[in-house]
Amino acid sequence: MKIKSRLQKVVVTVLAVALMFGMSGLPVQTLQAADTTTTTQTTTPVSTEPANGVSKGDIVILYDNDVHCAVDGYASISSLKKDMKGKTKYVSVVSNGDFVQGATIGALSKGENIVKIMNKVGYDVVTLGNHEFDYQIKQLTALTKELKSKVVSCNFMNLKTNKPVYKGYTMKTYGDKKVAYVGITTPESITKSTPTYFQDKNGKYIYGFCSDTTGKALYQRVQKTVNEARKAGADYVVALAHLGTEGVESRWSSTSVIKNTTGIDVVLDGHSHSTIPEDFVDNKDGYQVVLSSTGTKFANIGELVIENDGDITTDLVPVKQYTKTDDTVKAYIDSIKEEYQAQISKVIGKTTVDLTTLDVTTNKRAVRSSETNLGDFCADALRNVLDADVAIMNGGGIRANIAKGDVTYNDLLSVFPWSNMGCVVEATGQQIKDALEMGARNYPEENGGFLQVSGMTYEINKSVPTSVKLDASGMFVSVGGQYRVQNVKVLNSKTGKYEDLDLAKTYKLAGINYTLKSCGDGYTMFKSNKILKDEVAVDNEILITYLTNNLKGVVGNEYANPAGQGRIVIK
Repeated sequence: MKIKSRLQKVVVTVLAVALMFGMSGLPVQTLQAADTTTTTQTTTPVSTEPANGVSKGDIVILYDNDVHCAVDGYASISSLKKDMKGKTKYVSVVSNGDFVQGATIGALSKGENIVKIMNKVGYDVVTLGNHEFDYQIKQLTALTKELKSKVVSCNFMNLKTNKPVYKGYTMKTYGDKKVAYVGITTPESITKSTPTYFQDKNGKYIYGFCSDTTGKALYQRVQKTVNEARKAGADYVVALAHLGTEGVESRWSSTSVIKNTTGIDVVLDGHSHSTIPEDFVDNKDGYQVVLSSTGTKFANIGELVIENDGDITTDLVPVKQYTKTDDTVKAYIDSIKEEYQAQISKVIGKTTVDLTTLDVTTNKRAVRSSETNLGDFCADALRNVLDADVAIMNGGGIRANIAKGDVTYNDLLSVFPWSNMGCVVEATGQQIKDALEMGARNYPEENGGFLQVSGMTYEINKSVPTSVKLDASGMFVSVGGQYRVQNVKVLNSKTGKYEDLDLAKTYKLAGINYTLKSCGDGYTMFKSNKILKDEVAVDNEILITYLTNNLKGVVGNEYANPAGQGRIVIK
């Protein structure tokens, strides 16, 4: 389906209205623009070929999102870029964030390898995803300086100056047309990365993302930036967004931003890993905005085409079906892989079962909404190696599966790619129950803060609506009503039996610094707790120790059930 440019739509609409109301004798000026703010779903299939209808003078914008270090796809998008340049000279490549994190090739270099590859491809504009902050602000600054593309994010703010850290938009000229690229980064970045990264040494926030409890702060910042771009002469405004459409805070979703702003023609989105070839969402004035997202890890390459006559289309090309690659970029990727392969390919143990983050019946990710055997394994490693009563591990921090067979250092580094640190704090039963409630608040929707556990079990009563109260940044404040988390039990290590959680009792709670010290995923309840073991080991090294020492090098049948050992029961 094609959508006309905003100017063309306005002219057509005004003429139609003028004719209709002119003939009826009613004054045209009495009409008010409808604010329908509805979403129209399309059934546009994913394309199996690049846009064959591209003509000379058309603008082609290739896009990705949530690549998460799936670097082989860069050779594909570079090849597609060359194909498109054979049809039109106006070709750009953009990214909607979350590119430097997600696998060993990114983790070992703290993102530098990924930036080098993107420079080889020749990206024009990128925006920042929440995972661009995972190596801290200093490293992000270094990476964006090395990156040859423009970096835009209108709402990543320096709170001391109240100005964006990066430019809110950048303008590119294609013949006689100007396209403004506006960057938007999810306000969830504070909780989805590490909150302390955005604070000074006294715990005061010095960076922010225009977050509040209504979404208005974000809408206003985006609108201000779009207005500036239009005033500067933009014929088209393309938002490079890392906001998401599902499993995210609704007030900060891409659809909410569209419905509460005007002047944007296209939103290319990321964050929720959604596959959206082409959808249409009405903006604040009732005009349709194109929305598209490519999935994740280069499952698809996105193509946005702005035709000479103003028609706008988006489509997705599956990388598995687009078999061409840029040999130069591929050779460069292979050379980087070779540099680190030897050190990470060492076998350190084996597993007799597949350890997974997935629901094996649907092949969809489950670790952010239910128990899995890999979630059990990770939580068990923290509890046993750190010698704690209980352990928690956020499902969003478990990033890869481990196939049955030999287990290498790379396998475990891929599961825990961020090198968080293991900690033990003294926590009350009430704080632990609050944490479980915080993690379960979005069920059945995914939540990166959903807690896998060890040394305890709990039930989630899905019929009980969440009463978790959050502040404007998504941080835990309190539970205002009935708990949906119920029947929490803790393992008595002496008797081997589970007993009711004592809300007044203190327990030794193991986890990672992200959750226990830095309020990651909004877990504020532990921030002032007594620290018993402070960052004593890197998380992936804890997995290695658990496998080699505690399990004697073999993951056995105790982890055979992909759905785990019945620690988390949904009622």
